[in-house]
Amino acid sequence: MNGKRESRPARSLLTVALATCIALGAAPAMAQSTGATIRGHVMADSTPATDAVVTVVNTTTGLRRTARVGAGGNYAVAGLPPGTYRIEVQAAGQATSREITVQVGQTATLDLGVGGVAETATPGEATTLDAVQVVGTAVETRTSEVATYISNKQIESLPQNSRNFLAFADTVPGVQFITDASGNTRLRSGAQNANAVNVFIDGVGQKNYVTTGGISGQDTSRGNPFPQSAIGEYKVITQNYKAEYDQLSSAAVVAATRSGSNEFEGSFFWDRTHTSWRSRSRFEEREGATKAVSKQEQYGVSFGGPIIPDVAHFFIAYEAKEFSSPRTFNLGRGFGVGDLPADLQAQYGTGTYTSPFKEDLYFAKIDWAIGENHYFELTGKYRDESETIQVEGQRLPPAATLNTNEETRVDLRWQWTFGDWLNDAHITWEDAFWSPQPARFEPGYFLSDGNWWDTIVRSGGGDNYQDKGQKGWSFQDDLTFTGFTGHTVKMGIKYKRVDLETLEQNKYNPQFYYDIHESLTVPTHVEFGAPVAGYGDGTVTSGNKQLGLYIQDDWEVNERLTLNLGVRWDVESTPSYEDYVTPAEVVTALQNSNANLPNSGIDINDYISTGGNRDPDRNNWAPRFGFSYDINADQRHVVFGGAGRSYDRNLFDFLQNEISKGSWGQYTYDFNTPLHPCDTATSATCREWDPRYFDPEFLRASSVAGSREIFLNNNNLEVPYSDQYSLGMRNMFEAWGHDWNTEVMYSYVRSHDGIAFLLGNRRDDGLFFPPDPPGASDPPPWGIGFAPFSNLILAQNALETRTKAVYLKLEKPYTRNSGWGATLAYTWTDSEQNSPIDGWPGAFNAEFIEDYGWFPGKVPENRVVLTGIWDGPWGLTFSGKGVWSDATPRYYQNCNVSAWAFCHYDAYTPKEDFKQLDLAMEKVFDTGSNIALRIRFDVLNVFNWSNYSGYEDWRGGAGEPQNPLWGTPNAIALPTRTFKLGLGIDW
Repeated sequence: MNGKRESRPARSLLTVALATCIALGAAPAMAQSTGATIRGHVMADSTPATDAVVTVVNTTTGLRRTARVGAGGNYAVAGLPPGTYRIEVQAAGQATSREITVQVGQTATLDLGVGGVAETATPGEATTLDAVQVVGTAVETRTSEVATYISNKQIESLPQNSRNFLAFADTVPGVQFITDASGNTRLRSGAQNANAVNVFIDGVGQKNYVTTGGISGQDTSRGNPFPQSAIGEYKVITQNYKAEYDQLSSAAVVAATRSGSNEFEGSFFWDRTHTSWRSRSRFEEREGATKAVSKQEQYGVSFGGPIIPDVAHFFIAYEAKEFSSPRTFNLGRGFGVGDLPADLQAQYGTGTYTSPFKEDLYFAKIDWAIGENHYFELTGKYRDESETIQVEGQRLPPAATLNTNEETRVDLRWQWTFGDWLNDAHITWEDAFWSPQPARFEPGYFLSDGNWWDTIVRSGGGDNYQDKGQKGWSFQDDLTFTGFTGHTVKMGIKYKRVDLETLEQNKYNPQFYYDIHESLTVPTHVEFGAPVAGYGDGTVTSGNKQLGLYIQDDWEVNERLTLNLGVRWDVESTPSYEDYVTPAEVVTALQNSNANLPNSGIDINDYISTGGNRDPDRNNWAPRFGFSYDINADQRHVVFGGAGRSYDRNLFDFLQNEISKGSWGQYTYDFNTPLHPCDTATSATCREWDPRYFDPEFLRASSVAGSREIFLNNNNLEVPYSDQYSLGMRNMFEAWGHDWNTEVMYSYVRSHDGIAFLLGNRRDDGLFFPPDPPGASDPPPWGIGFAPFSNLILAQNALETRTKAVYLKLEKPYTRNSGWGATLAYTWTDSEQNSPIDGWPGAFNAEFIEDYGWFPGKVPENRVVLTGIWDGPWGLTFSGKGVWSDATPRYYQNCNVSAWAFCHYDAYTPKEDFKQLDLAMEKVFDTGSNIALRIRFDVLNVFNWSNYSGYEDWRGGAGEPQNPLWGTPNAIALPTRTFKLGLGIDW
């Protein structure tokens, strides 16, 4: 096998196809989840205007829809792209018109009248008869959805470190946008991890089916999932989402992309910061420390306009980001750089390294309206990023990993309207792969302090070699009917055929360990990977099929009460899981192992697959109920709540281990050296040193075939889900001449059936822990009782969380008339999870998941986010964002006890809170020739507060004094105080 794999031909061809689409102006579709609805009543001379005709016209694109008023004077126009619409009403020979701005996925109530009847709309909006009246954005209060809208003004104005549009989602109660020490980002809601989130862009879910992160491309990435300049606005729904939302169990982000208008418009931006524009971190201020070189540069262009005015438009966007981020080396075991051999000293250099990152994002879109009844969109996105990771701590540059992310999405949509019917149909294609591989294909080098696990420093080729992703197509059709008075009925179907692929050949580069006290050229130990003859090479492919059905009724019972009633059902077939046959030698080993003893607590038949005893989980019925009660029927004081269930999905990266680990084994040899003797006659893994072992092929040819780990999935795996309950109240009030919106809500969420990997090994008596001393919890029985294999790892549904929370939201929306806007989001959270798992779900230190007990969730107890925007004098715009939260609990193994046998997992909360204040100022220069110049200054972390991303979690050994450094910070989260300059041109 060659060191580096050839690229997939299918992906290369698809990239060419996408480039062609972009050249033609292609791009993703909008389904009903992003389409807005305008509804209400039309009155003529104090009676329902049953003969009225309502026409809505988009003021920038000319998109036109017409609806006839029903028997009770009701009207509804659904599936509207967010934007400003002119509402024209004709009844009994009279006419009136209004303008209203609707947001993504919003249902706006607008009552109209002709012939002397007063019109009503969202409180605070002016009304006028028989004339056009421009009004503000409608505020949605009569809904059970717990949703917050992020406007285009907020996206463009608020300060942020990186142009990731999801960074503004943390202005929503209950949501965190997390950036780790390496700059990788993820979105999280409540106590569930990032995997439970889904993002819908123009109605198309961006779910990651293979690896972690919730959405494709967000596993170990500093990149953005979508060009920010192509996002018009979005909303974040934390609870009570309707039945059309699938493949999630926490928050849903619903975004709408920008479209071209009847005017040619464009924009260019560039922003930058570098080493001298940021403050030293607390660790860089230490004596002798070097300030690492860093740089952030982002640039891009977007433009759009008419192809045929009022009929067809195009929009194209490109964004790039180039980061150089500081990384710091820390040698292990108390050694200094002078203790290293000369070649490692040269690699260590000044003790810092600059990690490069590069991303290119492309987006293009064409919309085309044929009459009032047919509307088409063709959209496409291409993402390409590369990054050097895993160069810090004890890892020197040769041990780095090159990480690439490549993603293509294309979507064709057709929307058809006829009377009371609206049909949305679209076909999509996706191809997304995450591919870390070693920077060098050569043996790895670990320098250790005696024992091979006591690492001082590592160099040579890295051990991370993966290629994982998804590609396939889907068909989705959503049908809306508004012909029943007071009802908006939606129903839909989605079928998806997607190939899930993984290559996992970790330790493809053998990793050699050396004892600094013995030899720098003759290793004492090696770990390496090798294919298992007859079973493959660590690659897995599964042609998955997904089917989803739903029906939803939004029922206006009367002018006060609205009910949202829905149910959805989903099923997914995973052939690689369902058709898997447990190898005969593994079955024999299981039947003869200690895991088969009566007191082991394991029924091995639950994990032996015959290829016909596994089925998809078809019991995924998700009822969803919500209500809102408008106390005075004026949309100013509304009580709302809901209860519902939502199913996520099992990550393929968890399911595939059964095959990949069974076909790509990982092995170890010990070499017989003077300070590390072993007996080659009695130990199957002991070898006399031979320099030929440096050749990976020679090493793999000499592997010992029975010493690998075996992963097995439970035969009855179910899909993870959450049950959600909420009750709250919204209020609108006037203060200081402006309308303010408030919302307070109590939430309870219980999630179930997350996958965990447990150790299936048992001791000779079938027990997990020895009975003596009583209460012992360490060590687990690694390598015991599963000959000729090393360990038995069992995947099963086990993980749960439970979260109680109070959400408080206060908002004065930005309007041009007032020139300012402000938001406040406060979240109180009391959460728990039934294990100390943080990251990959390995729960190996307890016999059963129940033995862990409950741990505090990885969520701050209190969190406050404040934002503000103000249009100041001289064309200046000022904005700011402040975040304060309690520290997040941390998990650790506590061995600072009376004896090593009593080591156990515990939790603590660091003393340091999270605090950050960011400010921005922008000046626009109007040149008078339809070209505007922008200059912008951002100051991130104005007060240079230190926010930490890592702590010393080793409390000390058994019988030892407590480690004095336990609980102290050892890694800082950027940014320190950073100045950023931005320039732009709009035309």
